[in-house]
Amino acid sequence: METNQTKPESAARKYTGGCHCGAVSFEALLDPSRGAGRCNCSICTKTGVTGMIIKPDAFRVLEGADQTGTYQWGGKISTRHFCKHCGVQVFGQGHLAEIGGDFVSVNILCLDDLEFTPSSINYWDGRHNNWAAGPRPTPWPAAGPSPAE
Repeated sequence: METNQTKPESAARKYTGGCHCGAVSFEALLDPSRGAGRCNCSICTKTGVTGMIIKPDAFRVLEGADQTGTYQWGGKISTRHFCKHCGVQVFGQGHLAEIGGDFVSVNILCLDDLEFTPSSINYWDGRHNNWAAGPRPTPWPAAGPSPAE
């Protein structure tokens, strides 16, 4: 299955980012040509995060690891990390076999480099636990996948 994980032969480069108040900062090896992702699950819909999935070894918290709170729900697939001070969700991490196992999802809206533009936005159907369908270029309907999908 195609995912938006960084591959060694990619055009990845190091980006830095952080929360709004500056208490939490990170660096991540990202390849904008891989695209970013949006999910329609209940938390992603309400927070509006746009994430880029990478392997854990391509991510490092630089400052403020002790300043993050965490949030998990439901199947505990992902742990969301947010700044305890300003509330910005900076990244998530977890394990999901359908996307290649262990992952970090960097909130690209938290990047310092404002020139960063992913090549595309991929949409996941987390609302219906439809991870096996993979990403697609258009949003999934709130009512769920159609029989043809």
